[in-house]
Amino acid sequence: MPDCPSCAQPVESRHRYCPWCAAPLRSKLVEFFAPHSLIESRARALRVSRYLGGNPDQRHTRLSIWDTDRAVSAISLGPAETRRLGRFLTEGEGGRPDDATTDTMPAVTGP
Repeated sequence: MPDCPSCAQPVESRHRYCPWCAAPLRSKLVEFFAPHSLIESRARALRVSRYLGGNPDQRHTRLSIWDTDRAVSAISLGPAETRRLGRFLTEGEGGRPDDATTDTMPAVTGP
């Protein structure tokens, strides 16, 4: 069980705040992006949340599609996929994609 970085008391990983001192246990950055104005969609926003604190295995980026006041779809990316997405989004500005960002999607098993 990890310890709170603020008061050093043991805290279960499911907690967002320390139950002993109320210190936040996870840091996250959140940004909303508006949809393209000329393409019709029910989506109101793309919300990108970067979870930075906690254990390294808990760090991830969550992308969610919002319709008014609720998320209708979401996916979480690990750090390596987050970096790959960042490269993909910035390469189109006059550069040529490299092999690392033109990989095909790995096979996904579904129901």
